[in-house]
Amino acid sequence: MKTLKKRTAFSMIELIFVIVILGIVASIGSEVIAQVYESYIVQRAQYKASIKTELALNQIANRLRYALIDTIVARASKTAAAYSLADITTTNDKVLQWVGYDGDSFEAISSDTNRNPGWSGFCDIDAYTAGSTTLSSPGSNLDLANTIITNLGGNIADAVIYFRGETNPSYGISGGDHENITLDNAIPSGNKIYERYKLAWSSYALEVVANAEGKDDLVLHYNFAPIAGTAINGSSSILLKNITNFRFKSSEGSLRIKICKEEKIGANTTDTIHTCKEKVVF
Repeated sequence: MKTLKKRTAFSMIELIFVIVILGIVASIGSEVIAQVYESYIVQRAQYKASIKTELALNQIANRLRYALIDTIVARASKTAAAYSLADITTTNDKVLQWVGYDGDSFEAISSDTNRNPGWSGFCDIDAYTAGSTTLSSPGSNLDLANTIITNLGGNIADAVIYFRGETNPSYGISGGDHENITLDNAIPSGNKIYERYKLAWSSYALEVVANAEGKDDLVLHYNFAPIAGTAINGSSSILLKNITNFRFKSSEGSLRIKICKEEKIGANTTDTIHTCKEKVVF
């Protein structure tokens, strides 16, 4: 015969206390988790905005590394008059424009046995005859330059030569092979030519353009005439979306650029964060 033993159970009050305490703990825990998640998505948005802005600035710096200094100009808009950065009088300029020399073929070689660059940057002025359309550029491989420019979507026949020593002197090119550059026309009598030159086949421009969302995008224009202050056309692509600020200023041989970007914190919210970055290009 089994003997039944009396056991002490939880009272209703004790159960209620336990439930209340668990509820308080759960409430605190969920609030902490919500705060951690909110902090995470804000930091994620901040990180994304920072990375995108930094990448855009690096691309701009890489392009400006090949800029011909005297060709850098500013505009209040794409179609407004161009003027030198030294003449900036407003902070509302939305366009930065320059001619970039052909760094790709300047730094390239065709093989280990032929290490001549596409163009050497030097011409033999003693070998030039007045009235001639041919310039000798020792150490060049103009066939390689032609191939590289064509592969990049350009044409050496659209290129120009900028001589170092004059302000924006440019002469059109109709072609080139081996070490000889063929000019569109003979250099006018009285004009000087110099031993050092740079070959350019494209201008570039950064422009602030309004998008369909009522925000601003930073657009890069390229593949248009390599002439200082020329009309902006050619190809274009969005470099950075939803920017809130684009500023640039020239000072003592350097160009300071500042970009601020807006980034949504989440896909299902209108809340945003902003980040700003600057870069100086010498």
